[in-house]
Amino acid sequence: MKIVILDADTVGRGADLSGFSALGEVTRYDATATAEEAAERIREAEAVIVNKAPMTQAVLCGAERLRFIGVLATGYDNCDIAYCRAHGIRVTNVAGYSTAMVAQHTAALALALSQKLIHYDRYVKSGQYAADGKFTNFDEPFCELDGKTWGIVGYGAIGQRVACIAEALGCRVIGHSLTGRTHEGVQQVDKAALLAESDVLSLHCPLTDLSRGFIDAAALKMMKPSAILINVARGPVVNTRDLYEALQAGTIAGAGLDVLEKEPISADNPLSEIQDSGRLIITPHHAWASVEARRRCVEGVQENLAAFLRGEERNVVC
Repeated sequence: MKIVILDADTVGRGADLSGFSALGEVTRYDATATAEEAAERIREAEAVIVNKAPMTQAVLCGAERLRFIGVLATGYDNCDIAYCRAHGIRVTNVAGYSTAMVAQHTAALALALSQKLIHYDRYVKSGQYAADGKFTNFDEPFCELDGKTWGIVGYGAIGQRVACIAEALGCRVIGHSLTGRTHEGVQQVDKAALLAESDVLSLHCPLTDLSRGFIDAAALKMMKPSAILINVARGPVVNTRDLYEALQAGTIAGAGLDVLEKEPISADNPLSEIQDSGRLIITPHHAWASVEARRRCVEGVQENLAAFLRGEERNVVC
């Protein structure tokens, strides 16, 4: 079997891709930048291993031998599923490999913002702590999460893991379902109550027509001035310009983002103007990417392909 890995750099160091060699003849590319490049590289492939490179009809139509696409992720919105289904191309993904890490990152952002950790680290390292001659400093007020309300949108595996962390920190947890589905173990509230009551609001939902722009100017105005927003879902769930204006106006206290509407961040993204990490922390879409999670992801795709070759179904999207 001819296997083409299109964007190996997306799993990076610490994730061993050599296991694919036991399943076929491997051609590896660290990155594939354009649809034209992807189309040319997979022309003779029977299996493609991919993360973000586009798997559109225009890319796939020339790959007449292609039988399998293994997505190095849970999301597969880069794949034309209708085309794959119509042409008998098996598509698989890997679910759950990053649950622990994304939940941990969510908590890290919430804690860093609520405790103003970056501000106080800079205060000490700048030499100001030594110069002030006093044993402590709390010029930037910070708060406990104990007794606060933590709202969650998207109560899947990650949302449930975050709920456990929030409860361990002493928070009351509430949830909101975009589809109206109820979940045991969490108080379900409507959007208005979610926004009004949440001291921390974390987003863990997929990007759909229901979630796109879920947090906009109107939603931000309904939140507490002391509230913290965390987005580890997808960038377009939050309107960038509206969030920028809310942070500048003090409509909410802070935001922690691991995802943006356009990635990498564009030069004209207004959020890049906010250099105060007490109000805004942005990480480069890496909440999923611990060494352990990337290893699990690669191993999961290898197992998906091995199962396909045995005639078995594993993590099948279509």
